[in-house]
Amino acid sequence: MSSRRTRSVLAAASALTVLALGVTACSTTDSSASTSDKIKVVASTNVWGSVLSAVGGDKVEVTSIIHDPSADPHSYETTAEDALSAQNSKLLLGNGGGYDDFFTKLAAQAPDAKKLVAYDIAATGNENEHVWYSLPSVEKVADQVAGQLGEVQPASKQAFLDNASAFKAKLETLLKKVSELGVTHPGTKVIATEPVAHYLLDSAKATDVTPKAFSAAVEQETDIPVTAVNEVKQLIAGKQVKAVVNNAQTTTSITDQIVGDAKTAGIGVVDVTETLPAGVTDYIDWMSKEVDALAGALNS
Repeated sequence: MSSRRTRSVLAAASALTVLALGVTACSTTDSSASTSDKIKVVASTNVWGSVLSAVGGDKVEVTSIIHDPSADPHSYETTAEDALSAQNSKLLLGNGGGYDDFFTKLAAQAPDAKKLVAYDIAATGNENEHVWYSLPSVEKVADQVAGQLGEVQPASKQAFLDNASAFKAKLETLLKKVSELGVTHPGTKVIATEPVAHYLLDSAKATDVTPKAFSAAVEQETDIPVTAVNEVKQLIAGKQVKAVVNNAQTTTSITDQIVGDAKTAGIGVVDVTETLPAGVTDYIDWMSKEVDALAGALNS
């Protein structure tokens, strides 16, 4: 059996729109009206693009290289358009940690731009690179973004600081909700098809009982050992876990089976993604819905 992952487009309407417009690149500018006084900033994915937007407000023009759910940051190849966006930018924000190596190469083409790497800023001491699921880490990134933008445009320094404060206040409210799950459901066992939401589960004090052999194979895109698959299936069949946290953006025949088994057993399936879903531009809105889904599963 194979664990080769297929990137899934989550919204058919979005895919049709892309085809209709004839868009072939994965970069997009989040500002419909570019003006010369706006600070051009570039993010590796629209997750970090949304953080740039939250802190920069109407004073920035944000370009997110990866915004299509079917695009894989691990294998993405940059285009001439991407290079031009980077070269024209004043600030670049990447994820780092080996997640978006393409962006490191892209940033090298903009020697005069300021550069931030979320994984380095987070400094979690954990090898898991999906730091956008660590709300405290996102707060740190927001502070760094405000500081860097303030250096680019000193006259707007206070506005950036105020925007960051407002954004962090919302993050704190969300983090409180996640932490409360840890109080009401400490140690609740869950399975994750991929360790994407590791930090979120950790904040909720949930216990990820996914066999290490299963997680390692998925991460390395190698065949998942039959024994590991059977162990997961037994955990589900015996209702020994409260939820299956599923990376809905990548699929395999095995993860599809696991999700199907969970639904049949009446176990909650919590879908998480690596980039913002089609039509969503706000980090808080996106993460709030995922937290609500997790809470619903744990509270059921």
